[in-house]
Amino acid sequence: MGRRLRFNGTGSSGGGCPSVHEDLDSGEVIVHGPRLTDPEDIAQLQHLSAEEVAVVVPRELLVDWTPKEKTRQVRTIDLDEFSDLFGKFEHTAWRLETRRRYASDEANDNWRQFVETGQADWTFDNPYCKTIREQTDHGKRVERVRIVDQPPTTGQLYLLDNAKRNSAMGEDIRNLWRADADRLRLPAEDFWLFDSRLIALLRFDDDDQLTHVDLITEPAEVVRCCMVRDAAWHHAVPWKQFTAEMHSDA
Repeated sequence: MGRRLRFNGTGSSGGGCPSVHEDLDSGEVIVHGPRLTDPEDIAQLQHLSAEEVAVVVPRELLVDWTPKEKTRQVRTIDLDEFSDLFGKFEHTAWRLETRRRYASDEANDNWRQFVETGQADWTFDNPYCKTIREQTDHGKRVERVRIVDQPPTTGQLYLLDNAKRNSAMGEDIRNLWRADADRLRLPAEDFWLFDSRLIALLRFDDDDQLTHVDLITEPAEVVRCCMVRDAAWHHAVPWKQFTAEMHSDA
């Protein structure tokens, strides 16, 4: 079975070399770049075996993109502490939603109504809605990019309808077809990014139920998620336009 490698970043402004990848299971770092070929340079290297190849990378590549800790400094929090984050961020809260199903959506009357009628009567009487309205009223930004399959799953159609309520609270919601997300090499992770400095990585069980959240502040990981945000936001389509185009294509 091959490694599960994740692209961390590149020091190149063009062809993507040299670059850093990380093994998601072992934590090992893979660096590729131009080979060191000058015999006089190679002769100065210690412990270089016949099976090894020396590559040349800029110092800033390693500073910016390699993990700063062998074991990531992750703090796991429960769902109550996670909810508190929405009342504490200072400027922006940005979400990438990548999953085909969220089990928590299916445990309320809105879900049953949507399955039966194709739409739901959304209300604003829960704590999350109150918090987000207060935050956006103070000029703070709450934004999401939701990945949608072709054809959309029932859960994704439900969230397209849900966007009516969340947009009314001040959220800016956009959508992206999964094929486009794959072309952009967006990750499968489902996360919130608060103030471009704190990642809340959502963890789900085999039944698509959110179980806990990992908080990550490692600089290289935060920068990577900011790059994911910028790429996704640039290509994503506002939900009203996305829904209208989806219906016109049907």
